[in-house]
Amino acid sequence: MHTRLIQTDGLCQQVLEAGPDDGPLVLLIHGFPELGISWRAQVEALGNAGYRAVAPDMRGYGGTDKPAQTLDYSILNLVGDMVDLVRALGRSDCFVVGHDWGAPVAWHCALLRPDLFRAVFGLSVPFQPRRAKGPPTPAMTAIAKRLGRGTLYMTQFQAPDAHAIFETDVPSALRKGFYAYDGAAPEERQSTGFIAEGQDFISEVADDATLPPWMSAEHFAEYVTAFSAGGFKGPMDWYRCLDLNWSLTAFLQDQRIVVPSAFMVGERDPVRHYAGQHEGGLKDWLTDLRSQTVLPGAGHWIQQERSAEVTGALLNFFEDLRSPNNHG
Repeated sequence: MHTRLIQTDGLCQQVLEAGPDDGPLVLLIHGFPELGISWRAQVEALGNAGYRAVAPDMRGYGGTDKPAQTLDYSILNLVGDMVDLVRALGRSDCFVVGHDWGAPVAWHCALLRPDLFRAVFGLSVPFQPRRAKGPPTPAMTAIAKRLGRGTLYMTQFQAPDAHAIFETDVPSALRKGFYAYDGAAPEERQSTGFIAEGQDFISEVADDATLPPWMSAEHFAEYVTAFSAGGFKGPMDWYRCLDLNWSLTAFLQDQRIVVPSAFMVGERDPVRHYAGQHEGGLKDWLTDLRSQTVLPGAGHWIQQERSAEVTGALLNFFEDLRSPNNHG
């Protein structure tokens, strides 16, 4: 494995990569608050299996450029970055994998450019079709109010200064975030995604939160260094574009993903509290859904928490697609 910078159209992207130059290309897209290094186990294993595995730091993160304007973080920008990256790598097609926020990016890669992204594997966040009744954040507010559960954190993240609480104490913010969404955290100490009145994403988590069992101090230090240098504004601008994304994607209304697809989620992933309802309808929107798996006991950070199982699932999915008997 090695890290390098790749200049694409208007954006310099840092990538972690491994594998032969002529191997089938696999893009691995991280979420919040992560980096390309969250895929280290998968990059190594896929590379050893003959794939060209590439995990970028996404726009606004780590060693990749961080545009200043919030509007530069729309879903169309994020998909465009991946299209540009595939081209910069000298390829005309690839497999795409996404976790957390990276999953919606991966789903939209397949939705917008099925000619380029010929298969998609989503982790933790299921495909969510565009809501015809209006933008998402007012709906989130209404759902939280109806349930009497305060505010969904994504609604809080809309505030222009929402990233400031993360930047006040970066190690504490990251430690609490990883702990509260991990499968090892006791149920009563896990986040639900809903924030009580007067609290925020960080204050909701106990001060004695520890690093997850799978995260070494050295690995955690890599995150702390990256986010201390780059801040959280860019990563949080992804959330601030939720309603913009809705307005930009009217042309995708009712469109389905037609390329081969798969989905995996941890049984104890807190995201299921607010996105789990979409798991049941996946087969209606993914017309070639090859597998849908719930990983027993696992939390949100599954490619790190349960790296062997996730890597095995990816390899099985890709190898099946490469089989001479496959007609997908």
